[in-house]
Formats: sequence, C-alpha cells, structure tokens
Amino acid sequence: MRYLIPLLLLLCVGLQYRLWWGESSLPDFWALQASTSKQEALNERLERRNTRLEAEVKDLKKGMAAIEERARSELGMIRQGETYYLLLDQNASTSSPDNKSADNE
Repeated sequence: MRYLIPLLLLLCVGLQYRLWWGESSLPDFWALQASTSKQEALNERLERRNTRLEAEVKDLKKGMAAIEERARSELGMIRQGETYYLLLDQNASTSSPDNKSADNE
C-alpha cells in the first residue's frame, strides 16, 4: 500500500504528460481540427466556383446566347443595326479632362 499511491501518482503524471505534450497531444489535435475546418471551407468555396464554371461551360457549348452576352459585357460589342448610347453621369461630366487642363493653366 505504501508504494501503491506514489506509483499511481507517477502513472497519472505520465499520462498527463502524454496528453498535453506528447505525440498526438491535445494541442496537436486542436491544430489539426482548425486546419481541417480551414480546408473544408476552402473546398466548399472551390466547389461553388467549379459549379459556376461548369454551368458556364455548358452554356457556352449549348448556344450562341452566352457568347453574345459575354461579347457585349466584356468587349462592348453591339449588333449590326443597333445604336449605341453612352450615358454620362452628371458628376463625371463636370470633371472632364478638358476642365482639368483648364484648371492647371
């Protein structure tokens, strides 16, 4: 009985050491858990991006409407026979390059 209590205390300290500082300890587990959650968030974001890209590829393969929409929005193209109107903001017209050069003189 005399040696049993110190032996149990020594065993408890040994187990606590492994739990807190040893291989596969709690801090390692927490770090791995945080890394896993970051990777899952990244995977979800990439999955949404892939879904959008897949839909865009299908749309581009399917018809000319997507190609025309892209040409209009990204390249500013217009159809033959259409009239293009450029609407200026009132604030933008007061700060035109002509007015700026007049201010500098």
